[in-house]
Amino acid sequence: MARLNLWRWGVLACTGLYFLVPLAASVVFTIDVPGQGISFDAYTRIFSTGGFTSSLLLSLELAVATILLVLLLMVPAVVALRLGAPRLRPVVEVVCSLPLVVPPIAFVAGIGTVLKWGPEHLSRTPLFQTFVAIQNPSFPFVLVLAYVVMALPFVYRALDAGLRAIDVRTLVEAARSCGASRAQALLKAVLPNLRGALLNASFLTLALVLGEFTVAQLLGFQPFAVWIVNVSGSQAQLSVAVSVLSLFVTWALLLALAGVGGRTRTASSRG
Repeated sequence: MARLNLWRWGVLACTGLYFLVPLAASVVFTIDVPGQGISFDAYTRIFSTGGFTSSLLLSLELAVATILLVLLLMVPAVVALRLGAPRLRPVVEVVCSLPLVVPPIAFVAGIGTVLKWGPEHLSRTPLFQTFVAIQNPSFPFVLVLAYVVMALPFVYRALDAGLRAIDVRTLVEAARSCGASRAQALLKAVLPNLRGALLNASFLTLALVLGEFTVAQLLGFQPFAVWIVNVSGSQAQLSVAVSVLSLFVTWALLLALAGVGGRTRTASSRG
């Protein structure tokens, strides 16, 4: 047992060094200015650079919209699959795993083709305004749709693992026997028991949206990840400082989301 614990701590230490040493080296590189000593000028320049606030807020808005939409689509789907059509589970699993197989370049090329085809063929229909609206630079909803598709594999796995840990059928039947409708049974009986799975799915989706670059860049929009690349340019210290700051921003948002989930879980257990 002692050898096993020592081995675990050794693996954990090596993993920590693998992540922390490059991060520490990056931080030192950004604050150690030759001939000047320690300076945080690289970080102060980030906030004065145009587009920082707007791109970060855009990414956060896209992340919130993507999380809400993908959960709204997937939670009823996986619960219905679990209750009414368990034989279709392999089919749904394969479909949800397809975004991992399709390269992002091919995916965004398909989206671009559809966006070009729509206005040409639907210019005299009400759908033309829809194609224009979803490409509004202030909030490109087309990115939300793309991110929902890209998040499907992670959200499905998280929700499926959560459903495997509970007896969904018994919960729904108990709620229905108490007079609840199907929607009420889902909201009041199933969702509280899926809080951990919902939180994990939200974690993964948030990290995906904040770090996604290819789709947004090729479609011509500028969320936070694209802004980081565009602002880097030839300024090495500023480039690394922006990357370090983006990493800390992502960690802070994930910790905030975890804190909200923890407080909700504590309040529900007390109630």
